[in-house]
Amino acid sequence: MNAGLPETVDALRMVQARRSFQGSLPLASMPRLRGSLAAADGAVDFDLEFGKDDLGVAHLRVRADAVLPLTCQRTLEVFRLPVHVDSRLGLIAQEADEAALPGGYEPLLTTDGAVHLAEVVEDELILALPVVPVRPGAESETPVFAGAVQDDAKESENPFGVLQSLKHKKT
Repeated sequence: MNAGLPETVDALRMVQARRSFQGSLPLASMPRLRGSLAAADGAVDFDLEFGKDDLGVAHLRVRADAVLPLTCQRTLEVFRLPVHVDSRLGLIAQEADEAALPGGYEPLLTTDGAVHLAEVVEDELILALPVVPVRPGAESETPVFAGAVQDDAKESENPFGVLQSLKHKKT
């Protein structure tokens, strides 16, 4: 954990004081994100700012930069994906308050008023992950298992061929 980053903070106090936190966290310290990574080496640089906007909405602005090691699902090679996060999280005490957030805000539920800062950074990185990681430039390459699938398709018979013959017998 970063020495300058407390584990939890009181969101309302942080907003009133307009506190900000900057630093770096190792990717290895993020267990939920680690499951999606090819390796846990590297770090994320973050900048967290609490405040209120012109409408009086309490928010947390999250900026994070990391290079994530992912496995390309087309070539099965490890590649490094640069990720930049810049989001505004509207601090809400209950789910019903989400509808009152203006556009451009994502909700951050703080039922007990506490915010786990490292978890917020981890959540934003998880949301930034691609659904299917593909190394840039790999779109034009042949998939690893494509040849095996095509060969099997040529050799196998149509599983509905028997039904077709039964249909013709009936008429």
